[in-house]
Parts: sequence; structure tokens; C-alpha cells
Amino acid sequence: MRSYDFSPLFRHSVGFDRMQRLLDSTVDHGQSASNSYPPYNIEAVGDDAYRISMAIAGFGEDDLEIVAKDNALSVKGEIKSQGENKYLHRGIAGRTFERNFDLADYVKVVDAHLENGLLHIDLIREVPEAHKPRKIEIKQGTSSTLADKAKKLVGGDKEAA
Repeated sequence: MRSYDFSPLFRHSVGFDRMQRLLDSTVDHGQSASNSYPPYNIEAVGDDAYRISMAIAGFGEDDLEIVAKDNALSVKGEIKSQGENKYLHRGIAGRTFERNFDLADYVKVVDAHLENGLLHIDLIREVPEAHKPRKIEIKQGTSSTLADKAKKLVGGDKEAA
């Protein structure tokens, strides 16, 4: 197996260690026949809205489990009642599966529904106001020292409490 060194990409950046793990996992998890079921689509339905659609004919709502934890989404399917049918030909796959998706920061699952053999999972990205870009005002005149500014901030917080 070939190993890649991504350290030159991160030489001038801070806090992108998660991206390096994603790149590493992509190299490790090449597309194989075992992880190509069930087929799925990922579509952008708005600026910050996405939908994952999975073709899961034969699965009911009780046969599926969707779990969102941290920055990961896991969809598991297992048909619990196969019945005692005698098939002459069985072309509709009903095998157990688990499909995992990596989610970007601030992306959360808002809805999931099953319609005509397709599982639709709706996601939305909600960036908190504190993490949105903000414009820094540039002032005229002399600059006070950083220590003086820190004292004002700390003192101001104590006075407000």
C-alpha cells in the first residue's frame, strides 16, 4: 500500500488535522464492491442544504437505523423478517449494509424519510454567529499596548459581573 505525506500542504495552516485524517481515510477506503451497496446520491438542494438519497428497495422503516454522532453519519440496514418465501429468482438485494458518511463542521441531520424505495436524509449547515466571519474595524491614531487592552477586557468583565 502506498503512503502519502501531506505535511507540506499543512505547513502554513493551523487546525486542519481533521482534513489530513479525511485524506488518509480516503486513500485507505478505496471504492470496492463490498462498500458500493446500496447506491446513493448526494445533492446540494440549497446554499447550505444537502440531501443524501439511498436506493434501498425492500427495506422498511423498522429495518433501518440512522445515527449522527460528532461529524459522522451512519446508516445501517438489516431486514429483520425475511419470511419463508421460496424464490425462483431473487434480484432485489436485501442484504445487510452499513454506509458511513463524514460530515463537515456544523452540518446536522434535520430529516429522514422513506419514499418509493428511496431513503432521503436531509442535512443543513448552520454555522453559529460566533464562527461566521466578522469585519475588524481599523482605527486611526496610536495603538495602546496589548497588555493594556487585556487589562481593560478582564477588568470590564469583572465589573459587569
